Amino acid sequence: MSKATVVVRHLNAPHQTESLTKFQPLNDALKAEVDTAVGELFDRFGGAALLKESKEVFVKPNGIDGQPYCYTRPEVVEAVIRYWYAHGAKKVYLFENSTQSNATRLVYAVVGYDAICKRTGAVPVYLDEDKTVEFTFEGKPSEKDDPSGYQKTTFPMPRFIVKNLIENRDKNLYVDLPKLKTHSMAGVTLGVKNQWAFPIHPARGFDHNYNLPYKLVDVLRYVQPDFTLIDGVEGTIYGHYPVTALADECVLPLKLLIGGTNVVATDLVGARVFGLDLSDVPHLRIAIERGYSNGVTSLSDVQIEGDVSMYQTKYPYDLYDRFPKDVKVIKGKKLCCKQGCQNNPLTLLQILYLDHGGRGGWTMVMGEGHDAKEIDAITGKVLIVGDCAINEVGDRLISRLGKKNVYLSRKCNSLADSAAAMFHLMHVNPMEFAPINPIKATTCLLLSKLHGSSALVPSVFSNIFKTV
Repeated sequence: MSKATVVVRHLNAPHQTESLTKFQPLNDALKAEVDTAVGELFDRFGGAALLKESKEVFVKPNGIDGQPYCYTRPEVVEAVIRYWYAHGAKKVYLFENSTQSNATRLVYAVVGYDAICKRTGAVPVYLDEDKTVEFTFEGKPSEKDDPSGYQKTTFPMPRFIVKNLIENRDKNLYVDLPKLKTHSMAGVTLGVKNQWAFPIHPARGFDHNYNLPYKLVDVLRYVQPDFTLIDGVEGTIYGHYPVTALADECVLPLKLLIGGTNVVATDLVGARVFGLDLSDVPHLRIAIERGYSNGVTSLSDVQIEGDVSMYQTKYPYDLYDRFPKDVKVIKGKKLCCKQGCQNNPLTLLQILYLDHGGRGGWTMVMGEGHDAKEIDAITGKVLIVGDCAINEVGDRLISRLGKKNVYLSRKCNSLADSAAAMFHLMHVNPMEFAPINPIKATTCLLLSKLHGSSALVPSVFSNIFKTV
């Protein structure tokens, strides 16, 4: 008998016929089928019997940002919430801590999660506005004791998570609700990666490098979902943050849902849909090595209910190769981690260039091990991303070009600082990333601040004033 069961449920209703560059709500037929499929997945594993003593359900979508196709479909989120209220839940919480450079309250407003909560009675929870409790990353020693160790070995976790999903995990049902996405820095971003929301923003900038997969598993040690349901209405390739202009190349209308009670097993099946395995997804391999997979050691230990034989292509998970030709990117020859200083800013560069008409005419320097002559040949404005590059060439460039022409994004690339720099360099208004009423967007940001948000968000005036 196999150690874990994962169910793949295909959706038959047609997807939109227009280009995927025009992001649309699901049509009525597909939405209805999502409702049915969500119910069938939960029912397959016990339905109401999954509820625990408190009868409370905690749902974690992938709500990193408002960029189309990068977040869990609102239709799937609402179907999950309605299912649990119909099956005896006393209360359903929808909680998230959006990616760096975003405030969760604003993301909820942009993608419609706040409206879902109003319609269904679910409780919206913005983890970036919560008090925190200190935890330890235990997968590696400090870099003081091991050159390949962690820059920072502790992290603050929201008290909401600690109270409800750690201290009272036996009383509450936790549903992990990720989007089916590849990831240019992690292979895939599914159930395990979805929990990277739990370290607050200031802690995420450290070790967003070759140590990222180890830290993802460190979080899994503390918090493991009771159920993982992957939204595969669409799947993304070429990373987790598809350029809308490239949606027809980077988004696949797969029309499926994947569910199971073992998060590692469920993620393995999600990776399998993209043609990826443990060699492509280091954090799943590490989770298995550390014993966080409940006996699953590979896909052969998983009983898949549903056909996946049609997925024979190994899809790319690194970034689509289309960048502005007038932005020179200089990478260190000794070290340039794609998990942070390389692919984080390159993703943002691509989005600003292709979706927002961002300008070039400047240079970006990243990584460690630079040729002095190449650095001395830089003219004009330059963005230096990551402490490795800043420590090596920062003073050299500032002394020659002046502070006004040099932008710094510290740690293993601070996404908020990189965004602030590029908004200014590329003349893109940051409020374009909040395609809702400007008054509502501003109100969300002000409320986030008033509620003590720890989110690292660039200034709304960063396109006008140099702030980093």
